[in-house]
Amino acid sequence: MSYLALARRYRPRTFDEVVGQEHVVRALANALEQGRLHHAWLFSGTRGVGKTTIARILARCLNCDQGVSAHPCGECGACKAILEGRFVDLVEVDAASRTRVEETRDLLESVPYAPAVGRYKVYLIDEVHMLSTSSFNALLKTLEEPPEHVKFLFATTNPEKVPLTVLSRCLSFALHRLPAAEIEETLGRIVEKEGLEAEPAALAALARAARGSVRDGLSLLDQAIAFGGDALTEAEVAGLLGTADREAVYDLLDCLAANEGERLLACLADNLRGTSDPGDILDAMAETLALVARRQLVPDAPLPGGVPQERLQALADHLAPEAVQLNYDIAVKGRYDLAQAADPELGLEMVLLRMLAFRPDAPDMPPAVAAPAKSRDGGKPAPATPKASRRGEVKPVASKPAAEAASDDDWESIVARLEVDGLTRQLARQCSLESRDDKQILLALDGKHKQLHTERLEKTLQASLAKLYGPDCRLVIRIANGGEEKTPAARKSAREAERQTQAEKTIADDPHVAALRETFDAEVIPNTIRPEE
Repeated sequence: MSYLALARRYRPRTFDEVVGQEHVVRALANALEQGRLHHAWLFSGTRGVGKTTIARILARCLNCDQGVSAHPCGECGACKAILEGRFVDLVEVDAASRTRVEETRDLLESVPYAPAVGRYKVYLIDEVHMLSTSSFNALLKTLEEPPEHVKFLFATTNPEKVPLTVLSRCLSFALHRLPAAEIEETLGRIVEKEGLEAEPAALAALARAARGSVRDGLSLLDQAIAFGGDALTEAEVAGLLGTADREAVYDLLDCLAANEGERLLACLADNLRGTSDPGDILDAMAETLALVARRQLVPDAPLPGGVPQERLQALADHLAPEAVQLNYDIAVKGRYDLAQAADPELGLEMVLLRMLAFRPDAPDMPPAVAAPAKSRDGGKPAPATPKASRRGEVKPVASKPAAEAASDDDWESIVARLEVDGLTRQLARQCSLESRDDKQILLALDGKHKQLHTERLEKTLQASLAKLYGPDCRLVIRIANGGEEKTPAARKSAREAERQTQAEKTIADDPHVAALRETFDAEVIPNTIRPEE
């Protein structure tokens, strides 16, 4: 017996077996059970999501010998004939190969005649958008006044190319791309039925490669079985698909988190010696960074199958959320830059170096060591000039010791001196200082911002305070329901509000403004007054 592809062998035969299109299945089932049968249905969506499959199931529902229902028996002559493709009253047409108006007219000549054996004569036209304008015009008259025994089922991947005059006479159903998780679950069930073994990571890779298409997923599974035999591993599937090795991607991100440029380039060189495409590596990095962000910001959210939990958690602990967001953006935009690069591998290296160069928590680079310049009078070098920082500020030659500079109890001034940024600075600005001594700093966090109180941010703030008060000083943060007006953020907002009020008063009292109001009946537009910086 000849081999039957998985995509054909496991094609759904009832609405209950359809995966991921509940909104369409429910609408069709209700219409069938209530007897509200339209004369034309149009199913749209990308390839492999079930357009033609649902149309064939609908044809069985309409012609089952047991009566019209959402659950055809599957045993009668009509059901079996439709499954085997020999039902004379189901006319399937591929519009891509029959675009001429003469062929459409020949097809429509049989419309007035009653069904030969079934209850309805069903015309299933696939890729209907490929019909010519003349063919659509010929079809339009029949769609306006069809005989009661005729039903039209249209399927298309480009509904925008179907004339509005035709769309307006159809019930339209848009089929969705399936999430990778649903495709992975479907592949897992089929692997189990086939008596095979597969690593969860291998099925997850196949589901991602399917790009929302169940049929593509089954075709890739067929290919993977032929490639790897009865046991599918992640490494074999990655080799088959030519995608980046997930472990290598985690290694690259580990290097970024540790700010180890040399190891990053070495790891990249090892990965590029395989079959990985530079673009696939960036795609995998972006996907992994999205999972890291999910773990950081929504810890209880589910993760796809095959994700190494420990390595993902390690990245979530060591990469700042700002760095994750920035690196994701760099990876996505770098994907397009590769198309413009003369050497894609060099372009990939540049994207990774860009991630290193723009780390949110990267310290200022030390100034380059240069030979002292000689003075014009010969011999002695000229006195050194203070170097400007990267922002153009001249750094002072000497300053007070850090502990002495922050010895007061004004928490706002202490926060201004802390070497933190991003969410850690936000945490500090939403706190007020309750007490401080040589052993402990007690802060009260405004309860409205308690989501900032995470272990990672507290450790970062503790480390910065240790630079001011020594490593023995312990940080304690408690959640407070009052006293938010004492926080640096609240005090800054109060100062800005006071400046805004003063600016509005200055405008109101200005004699020139008063003259304009009196002479021209002018008005000051609200919310346009801004205090001077």
